[in-house]
Amino acid sequence: MQSKGWRKKNTHNSLAEVFSSIKVPLKGNFWKKLLAFSGPGLMVAVGYMDPGNWATDISGGAQFGYTLLSVIFISNLFAILLQYLALKLGIASERDLAQACRDHYHPVTSFCLWVLCEIAIAACDLAEVIGSAIALNLLFGIPLVWGVGLTSLDVLVILFFQYKGFRFIESVVAALIFVIIGSFAFELILSHPRVFPMLAGLLPRPEIVCNPSMLYISIGILGATVMPHNLYLHSSIVQTRDYPRTEEGKKMAIRFAGIDSAVALMFAFFINAAILIVASASFHTSGHQEVADITDAHKLLAPLLGTTLASTLFAVALLASGQNSTLTGTLAGQIVMEGFLHIRIKPWVRRMITRMIAVVPAFIVTWIYGEHGSANLLVLSQVILSMQLSFAVIPLVLFTGSKGKMGSFANSRPLQVAAWGVSAIILGLNIYLLYTTLRPGVV
Repeated sequence: MQSKGWRKKNTHNSLAEVFSSIKVPLKGNFWKKLLAFSGPGLMVAVGYMDPGNWATDISGGAQFGYTLLSVIFISNLFAILLQYLALKLGIASERDLAQACRDHYHPVTSFCLWVLCEIAIAACDLAEVIGSAIALNLLFGIPLVWGVGLTSLDVLVILFFQYKGFRFIESVVAALIFVIIGSFAFELILSHPRVFPMLAGLLPRPEIVCNPSMLYISIGILGATVMPHNLYLHSSIVQTRDYPRTEEGKKMAIRFAGIDSAVALMFAFFINAAILIVASASFHTSGHQEVADITDAHKLLAPLLGTTLASTLFAVALLASGQNSTLTGTLAGQIVMEGFLHIRIKPWVRRMITRMIAVVPAFIVTWIYGEHGSANLLVLSQVILSMQLSFAVIPLVLFTGSKGKMGSFANSRPLQVAAWGVSAIILGLNIYLLYTTLRPGVV
């Protein structure tokens, strides 16, 4: 059925192979329904704790102490709002964000948005490649160049998980997330952070914007926290639930999916904040402000915290993060390509294309520049993600604020004002970042 306000009719279900495949107990109590809707939030949260976050959080904590905790907190609030809009778009319009763009914009505009989204996914995949290669190097001593090559083989793991069903994928993702949470809870206990300076770090300071170096890391954190492809992903995977496609059924779905999303993103906030706090407590306060990459952090954690287990758990969590991001990145790539281009491609072919785009630059940089070049590339990938963010956020806010497209589910005026405010902040910071980056010697 075509919704009023859309330029084209939507004739394909998003992720058709798993669409409406997970039963929802309509007569169950609150907790049973919430359990049925739980899962997509954790899969989205993965994108907010990928290896790219680690690089920016470590660099921010080591250089500036607890100051950038406020950036992580604000970014997380942005994420909760934007992911709520994404899930609402998917449920109310029965379109993922890619399909919505295709059904609304001129084909040329839609194609340009697809290209920009593919760039964002490639940048995210680049972070996963480098992060996983670094984790393999730290755990098993595998050279970075070889580790980059080995990451292309995770296609086989993804294919295995996809054939097990969507609930199985969600369970694997949840298990790996709790491995990361457990690892960093241990790191936090060992690092003995100072409570009051840590709480003060949650309050924004003017120097964050005035200091170009701090601003560069801050926007990297924003790019690593609010992920463009996650908006496409979330608008699709919420439709895997078998709820009634009626107004009442959609209201129920939005309610429970919203709770699932907010709770999962609080887990992501804990992990991101924990990485920055550990970096601050371990490196900034001990005179190691120059620590700006994952490898240096791993080397220093054991002597500074007094146990080799700290370094080992750090590497294990990094590997879990990289593999989790690989799973969700594959799905996002499939959703984006099918939604924008209206074509279907085998998941393993899609994954190989995306992974090769990421592997080639990572291989070249690690071969020529080694660890230092890889660390810089990791932070740069997050800045690229931030630059692409507006091209996903603005259509999302436009669509969800339109009564013609969303009917009774259109954003309320306060919500729409908040959404446009977030969009303006993201766009403004990115323009300022571009200006300061192009000026020689500023950053």
